[in-house]
Amino acid sequence: MSTRPVGQGLATTLTFVAGLLAVFIGERILGVGTGRGLLSGAGVAAVVLAMGWRFFASRGASAERRTVDGWVLGLYGLGLLALGLYFLQSDLGTSLFDARLSMKSPRLAVVLAALYPALLTCCLAPLVLVETAVQAMARAPVLETGRARSALYSGLGLSFVVIFAFATVYVVTQANTTWDLSYYRTAKPGDSTRKVVRGLNEPLQVTLFFPPSNEVGEAVRQYFRDLSTESPQLLNVEWLDQAVEPTRARLLGVHNNGTVVLARGERREPLTVGLELDRSRGQLQRLDQEVQRRLMTVAKPRRVVYFTSGHGERADTRPVPGETPKPAVAQLKEVLRSQNVDVRSLGVSEGLGQEIPADAAALVVLGATRDFLPEETTAVREYLKRGGRLLMALEPEGPRFEKLLEPLGLKYLGTPLANDQVYFRTTRQQSDRGNLGSVGFSSHPSVTSLTALGGQAAVALIGAGAMDQLQPLPNGIMHDISVRAHGATFADANGNFTYDPGETRRTWPLVVAVEEPAAAGKSPMRAIVMADADAMSDVVLTNLGNEYLVLDSLRWLTGEEAVSGGVSSEEDVPIQHTREQDVAWFYATVFLAPALVLAVGFVTTRRRGRRAPRAPVAAGGER
Repeated sequence: MSTRPVGQGLATTLTFVAGLLAVFIGERILGVGTGRGLLSGAGVAAVVLAMGWRFFASRGASAERRTVDGWVLGLYGLGLLALGLYFLQSDLGTSLFDARLSMKSPRLAVVLAALYPALLTCCLAPLVLVETAVQAMARAPVLETGRARSALYSGLGLSFVVIFAFATVYVVTQANTTWDLSYYRTAKPGDSTRKVVRGLNEPLQVTLFFPPSNEVGEAVRQYFRDLSTESPQLLNVEWLDQAVEPTRARLLGVHNNGTVVLARGERREPLTVGLELDRSRGQLQRLDQEVQRRLMTVAKPRRVVYFTSGHGERADTRPVPGETPKPAVAQLKEVLRSQNVDVRSLGVSEGLGQEIPADAAALVVLGATRDFLPEETTAVREYLKRGGRLLMALEPEGPRFEKLLEPLGLKYLGTPLANDQVYFRTTRQQSDRGNLGSVGFSSHPSVTSLTALGGQAAVALIGAGAMDQLQPLPNGIMHDISVRAHGATFADANGNFTYDPGETRRTWPLVVAVEEPAAAGKSPMRAIVMADADAMSDVVLTNLGNEYLVLDSLRWLTGEEAVSGGVSSEEDVPIQHTREQDVAWFYATVFLAPALVLAVGFVTTRRRGRRAPRAPVAAGGER
């Protein structure tokens, strides 16, 4: 049996690789001309020659050598197949099919364009490792096929990893999807913002003024790229450099980069974000909130909401005087203004005793401590009969408003509600039991965002009064108890914040949505009645649940419930501890943690001491 030199196999592989390289130079570097054809033809000939040389040379070799040569010939075959697939989707394929394959069968052309480099990878990587392993055994008396097989499998595994990596990068690039796993992240478009864009009926232009390759600009661009998928035909996003396009910037009122402008017709709303990432993090974390505010201003018509005055209602900036001063509602009105709402006062001097203005999108009665005059009550009732929208937030120590609530099928008892099991602690006194919290929401549109959160955001009511439904309801009136109290809530008749015999525990209505179907040619009457005015005060409106309750209630009242939903925010929420929790953490870190470490060390050393081998005892002697 002949023994072919190991170097001969290496020569055939080098010839094979040289042929592939010649084809690459001819097709990819030269590209045109006679030189391309000659070099590519020579390369293919070298590949075929190498295969034939290896095949005939292995016939007289040892069994181990023939086994390895068979694997190498299989790899050569993969390389030759890859060349064939390449030529099918190249100019040669055009001459065979009378047209470019990408025109006749674009899907097949894409498959071949991805398949031939994958086959080349599966050919070359194992080939290099197998030949390296064989050369390492050049002086061995017997060729170890197991070692060559391991090299073959390693090369194939490496090829598969490379192909998978390239395929993943390609798919992700085409799908235009990113994963942000960093601690600091830019806010994503929230449900409410997406719904506003989805409801556009006219084009809206968004212009981003940032220099090229700016980190802040890329983050903002990604946000609007995600948002534009909701309405790609109507939401147009453009990136400009203010230094390069000063005329366009001047027309939009922009003088520096780092600014976003939302424009629709003549209405423009700028948003300054900044250029430096460290300084712009706060703006980027609140980006969805800021964009939604400007979207509502540009894309939605301005609405007018009237707040009644002259009856001890909540003030804008200072607490309402009394035995217990009532919190102001400045933040509530600021939230409404951010939703493109024009907030106005309506008292007797502004015509409350005559007629509710025709431009009123809604009327708000917020924490009145004195009853309406008969003329004012009549004006509000007439407004509701015309399909008006009313939001009433009542106070236990305020009037009962029987003349307004009875037509709505409601009765305000005014008895303070308390709960001795579930409540918000603020002063650590028994009076905290009057601070109700609820996650009992219905599926009504006025609590869409709260329902979507699945009980993760509670509504806080500080000092709510008992409210009940009239039975039977007036004709045509429909109720939905959108927020219910916890089942352990009771009407605290004597005000001692303790459940006494005779007091009733039940899921009291806290917020009721009232609707009357529209008559012919009229809008449906809608009203929301809350058992507590503090639910919309500055004290609790920072609570996410209360803010969503206010926003969704307003949207339902004004007929815009289609844009209800949450906004996205990446702002860090501060961790707040009670005094008892701080004390517990102090003792746990100062005493408990070191004690645990010492205990573990003591147990470990004791166990090692018990397992230690004893010294051997000499025969007939002592240890």
